[in-house]
Amino acid sequence: MKAFVGITDRDWFDLLSNQELIEEVNFWQPSGNRQFRALSPGELFLFKLHSPENFIVGGGIYAHSSLLPISLAWESFGIFNGARNLSEMRVRIAKYRRQAENRAADYRIGCIVLEQPFFLPHHLWIPVPSDWKSNIVQGRVYDLITKPGSTLWERLQLMLPSLSAELGSRPQYGAPLLTFPRLGQGAFRILVTDAYERRCAVTDERTLPALDAAHIKPYSENGLHLVSNGILFRRDLHALFDKGYITITPTMHIEVSRRIKEEFENGRDYYRHHGDSIRLPINPPDRPSPEFLEWHNTNIYRG
Repeated sequence: MKAFVGITDRDWFDLLSNQELIEEVNFWQPSGNRQFRALSPGELFLFKLHSPENFIVGGGIYAHSSLLPISLAWESFGIFNGARNLSEMRVRIAKYRRQAENRAADYRIGCIVLEQPFFLPHHLWIPVPSDWKSNIVQGRVYDLITKPGSTLWERLQLMLPSLSAELGSRPQYGAPLLTFPRLGQGAFRILVTDAYERRCAVTDERTLPALDAAHIKPYSENGLHLVSNGILFRRDLHALFDKGYITITPTMHIEVSRRIKEEFENGRDYYRHHGDSIRLPINPPDRPSPEFLEWHNTNIYRG
């Protein structure tokens, strides 16, 4: 089990540490030229402030990383990007890139999605491990089984017993175990978008601003933020799916309701997809759950 200690600025930390009921945050990287791969989902990502504040001040459970346009990152996480608004986030990116802000640019940034974030009060800040080097720019990995990583893990367990439960560790300084984190709404959207390779499951549309991650069983109906409870649709198809004018069968075929023609005297573009198979994620666990699809067929689809 590993942890990554990532460097962040004080503004990002101060804003988020003063928010209530945070389920997830986006620890973004301004360059957007390299995807974060240092951790596996369920491992620990810790926040360290820029020097000279050489302290670990919080963290979260790593869920996913992606390279995204800033517009999608903001739509997905909003203030939980650690900025008060999109304009402030754009100014910060331009600053870190050492370039003038370009309001027309949809900057691509690195996004590290973290679930169940925590922020330590000042008196509990943890000094960085003794082997931390001043020339580290983005962060570094620590093994939580051997020192100095194990010492860091013990301190975190003492201060945050709930963290042990989230990571599935045994009591009394037990080694943390890998468990997949509970997803929030923003993480759900990004994971579903990437699982479908940023293409609509029905039309193969690849224009990212036109795509939406749809819940099969709605969150309002106790549907979970699981990739297997999601499908990536073009936005008009998402609206029709949510209102029951189309559905996906447990055999992964599209059904289009007769109600479109009856109520709107139209629908030719939709009926041509009737009976087609949808495009599925490559990873089998990410594919739509037949159980959730059956629920949609029975409770939402208008037939």
